[in-house]
Amino acid sequence: MDVFFYEAFDEEARELAPLLDRRLTYGITDKTIQEAGHLSPPAKLISIRTQSVIPIHWAKQLEGVLSRSTGYDHLKKYLDTINLPLPCGYLKEYATRAVAEHAILLLICLMRALPQQIRQFNCFQRNGLTGAECAGRNLLIVGVGRIGSEIASIASALGMNVRGVDIVQRHHSICYTTKEEGFSWADAIICAMNLTDENHSYFSYDALKICRQGIVFVNIARGEHAPIGDLFRLICDHHMGGLGIDVFDDEPQLAVALRDGKEETSPVAQILKELLKHPNVLCTPHNAFNTIEALRRKAQFSVDEIFFFMRERAFSNRVHI
Repeated sequence: MDVFFYEAFDEEARELAPLLDRRLTYGITDKTIQEAGHLSPPAKLISIRTQSVIPIHWAKQLEGVLSRSTGYDHLKKYLDTINLPLPCGYLKEYATRAVAEHAILLLICLMRALPQQIRQFNCFQRNGLTGAECAGRNLLIVGVGRIGSEIASIASALGMNVRGVDIVQRHHSICYTTKEEGFSWADAIICAMNLTDENHSYFSYDALKICRQGIVFVNIARGEHAPIGDLFRLICDHHMGGLGIDVFDDEPQLAVALRDGKEETSPVAQILKELLKHPNVLCTPHNAFNTIEALRRKAQFSVDEIFFFMRERAFSNRVHI
């Protein structure tokens, strides 16, 4: 078998199949590596997303690993652990607009109290449902790369006052500020940072506590940026007015626990179970990338990388240590 795909949900598998056709022999599953229970690699080249945990002992049996994601911190962590020159690759940009729109979707839903509106529909009761308009509100975007700048463009079109926090100030259209000044200024914050060793727990309880009462926080980057226990405390304290998250701490364990209905095996799942009882919380299953347009680009770029690897024994978008 030439390549095996893990974590390929139905729509993605349907997009991949005609591109691969008969040019390669391949296997495909919607399961992670740990869910599939494979004791050894089913192919010398495997493709994963962000929830598979690659066994350490597979390193010497593999010739390459492609992550069908633009983030590659999980691959870097694996390479740091195995300390071997295993070729690992990721995808170039394919879902910037999709992720940016999802971030704004979560933001607007929270500002308009949509979860509570849905809960109160059956009694057609409007008490406690008064929301806020985007125009004139202050939005802080932390991490102004491709996705962050796209969020800024959409938010500006909605009439929001936008500022950004980033160690690299590359966009002339963005008004940059410091973390401390931005947190005290913002009505809403969207996290769009890449994950690095330095920005783990960037949005801690103490950091977000300096924000104004009722702050709305949205995370479409990585769960490690904002510890779920800290977010839960801020919701319980009524300091945070709305929380929208598409990414989570320890996501490989969480995803398997939720799919198997075994929340007790994941501390994060247990916190989320309590968190979701609050009406001003929205969680989505790491799905911000998932539009028809982005999925087609993702499938094409994945197949392009695989054939590049077959020729060169390396990836065009490679993870460097």
